[in-house]
Amino acid sequence: MQKPDYKNWVPKSMVIGLGAATAASASLFALFGTSNRILKDRPRQIAAAAFGIATPVLLFYTAWMGALHRTFDYNGKRKLAKTIIEGTADFVTLPDGGTGLDVGCGSGALTIACAKRNPKAQMFGCDIWSGAYKAVFTKKRCEDNAKAEGVSNVRFTEGNAVQLPFPDESFDAVTSNYVYHNIAGHNKQQLLLETLRVLKKGGTFAIHDLMSRARYGDMDAFVKKLKAEGYEDLRLIDTTDGRFMGRREAMLLGLGGSTLLVGRK
Repeated sequence: MQKPDYKNWVPKSMVIGLGAATAASASLFALFGTSNRILKDRPRQIAAAAFGIATPVLLFYTAWMGALHRTFDYNGKRKLAKTIIEGTADFVTLPDGGTGLDVGCGSGALTIACAKRNPKAQMFGCDIWSGAYKAVFTKKRCEDNAKAEGVSNVRFTEGNAVQLPFPDESFDAVTSNYVYHNIAGHNKQQLLLETLRVLKKGGTFAIHDLMSRARYGDMDAFVKKLKAEGYEDLRLIDTTDGRFMGRREAMLLGLGGSTLLVGRK
């Protein structure tokens, strides 16, 4: 029986690549640091110093990425990615016959989790499936995962979070997980508003991301603005308080500021 493969947010290939780079840097450091015949003194010293600095830095990132890979692994002991996906999906409730949208669906994990939770509704997942993860996260992988999970009430389509290819008020619920902070050069609150644009009046939303002030600005003020426009039941939920992870773990994994924005339009 086929099993779903949601892949890892930190691909194994990344860890292997960093490990190889660390080994190469260490070898070059040893070469330039011990042989006087490779280059004249000054260039040799500069090269040795450069690789002497690069090697421990690369070693740190290799160890860190390895730890992240193990922590996020769906088949590992911690399964943090699964915890976050299922925890976010718990906030997505659709009426019978309704439709929901997962923005930046990646390998389809959150879309499928929401579809399983709402079997009488339809979930759509959209993504651009490009950039550094284009070989890992694809539309076909999403479809294969849905088939492996025995979920038929899902559809996947291309769509950019910057300008979603859907009319205003198209969906009964919208959701997203760790997407907007990756979109460089765009105001994060504007990205949220673009997602809320396609939400029907009365529809609900659950958006999870790294909503630190440095990335998102003043989210308390943003919530007040939405309330003034008629949005209801608005909450900013800190998911590093033990809901998905503890604060110490969040900091070690670079997930500080993880927050759920939930409410009703």
